[in-house]
Amino acid sequence: MNVEKLKLQVADRAAMRESVRSIFVKEAEAIEAFARGGLDTVCAAIELIVSRDGSLIVTGVGKSGHIGRKIASTFRSLGRHAVFMHAAESSHGDLGLIDPNGVVLALSNSGETAELADMLAYCRAHEIPVISVTSSAESTLAEASTVCIAYGELSEVCINGLAPTTSTTLTLAIGDALAVGFSDLAGVTADDFRRYHPGGKLGQRLRKVEDVMHTGDALPLVSPEAKLVDLTLIMAEKALGCALVTENGKTLGIITDGDIRRHAAELHDLKAIDIMSVNPVTVDRDITLEKAALELSQAKVSVGIVQDSLMRTIGVLHIHQCVLD
Repeated sequence: MNVEKLKLQVADRAAMRESVRSIFVKEAEAIEAFARGGLDTVCAAIELIVSRDGSLIVTGVGKSGHIGRKIASTFRSLGRHAVFMHAAESSHGDLGLIDPNGVVLALSNSGETAELADMLAYCRAHEIPVISVTSSAESTLAEASTVCIAYGELSEVCINGLAPTTSTTLTLAIGDALAVGFSDLAGVTADDFRRYHPGGKLGQRLRKVEDVMHTGDALPLVSPEAKLVDLTLIMAEKALGCALVTENGKTLGIITDGDIRRHAAELHDLKAIDIMSVNPVTVDRDITLEKAALELSQAKVSVGIVQDSLMRTIGVLHIHQCVLD
């Protein structure tokens, strides 16, 4: 390769790296600047959302619409009924989606989006509060709003300063602040999040022991007097790598595959009570699988038993059930 051409490519790459770095810096600076002066209106908007029992309707057009869809989705994940409604569709029948006891969150950088006019008029006529996120506190949208979150004029980071970039990034951050602030003020818990987000890795991390533990007929239960030959058949049938030695509903001990191997030569002479390990590791039914896996790992065992308040065994958890996909 030509040396001079290679030097030019290296120089171009360095210039590109600096250009890309400046994009992140400028957008971060916009968020930081707003955080220094826009908190009161964001807090007022959060309080308004919490005070309303009905649905949150998020609306916008173009890039604001795309951001609005994500904001509505985040609110739903946190337990608040939220719907995105395209502003243009509101004039063609979708105004019926607006809950009389709800609140509208309208996004528009200019604050002069014509498609919002019918929706704003409807909200005014039916006394439905509107929260706006816009650049101008003097815009038509701002004046029609109950709470206006105005972030001021921004310099878009696109090469021509025209494509929505900095403004949409900031609007998305404001939406996150509204959603997380709502969850904090409304007391949303991890259980609430799991209820609305059972799929994916996030949902998996919040699953509890009681959601996956083996129960009922799946439990490998044997009596203290059980012969080891019969014990091995139970263990093979239940396929959990262990058996629980129980009496009157109480677990006296646990027998693992390793215990069987160590006493293989004595299978015909011993009973379950003779080789069981007393005080087996227990896990709480209400803890997450992530925490259960940590407890089993620290105890250096692969199986934990789950007991009720009367110390009766109600389930068995194998560490493989705690592994997240």
